[in-house]
Amino acid sequence: MAARVVTVAFEGVEARRVDVEVQLTSGQQIFVIVGLADKAVAESRERVRGAFAGLGLSLPGKRIVANLAPADMPKEGTHFDLPIALAVMAAIGVIPLDALDGWAAMGELSLDGRIVPAAGALPAAMAAGAMGLGLICPEASGPEAAWAGGTRILAPRSLVALINHFRGSQVLSAPSPGPVIEGERAKDLRDVKGQEHAKRALEIA
Repeated sequence: MAARVVTVAFEGVEARRVDVEVQLTSGQQIFVIVGLADKAVAESRERVRGAFAGLGLSLPGKRIVANLAPADMPKEGTHFDLPIALAVMAAIGVIPLDALDGWAAMGELSLDGRIVPAAGALPAAMAAGAMGLGLICPEASGPEAAWAGGTRILAPRSLVALINHFRGSQVLSAPSPGPVIEGERAKDLRDVKGQEHAKRALEIA
């Protein structure tokens, strides 16, 4: 049975649903990520492996396949680290398989198990809310994500804190929306994910 965690892929300024499915099968010990992932996403397996080692966990001696569905949608960015790690943890029994029902997740992992910010917390939270889900995001991104009114937000500092929350030994409080910065911020093409040719054309123009 595959463990499944919902996340998002950014396409322009929109966040589209992606299901991270992790399955363990017998065979040579290997960890592969499939589903039209870019280099940053493909490198997630090393950050996940390192974060697990930092927590004293080891990956099982099995073939681990993480599928990012739909497979024909390009996936970019380091925010896939957290949902991949959570799906692996559910698959190997570190957290209950149903613990992630009702949640989407996004965030980058450090090699010591901390969950560090990745761009796109607010659109991810808005997309999660539209799907009827809450969002798990990095602690530092919690105030941004909290601006998506009506969406439940969990913002742990580390994988340990999140594991303890799902096991019931620690309760994570919901973050409050961050302060409003006075004045309109200039539009920045770095906020647009993908669309590289269109952004290049705008820069030249």
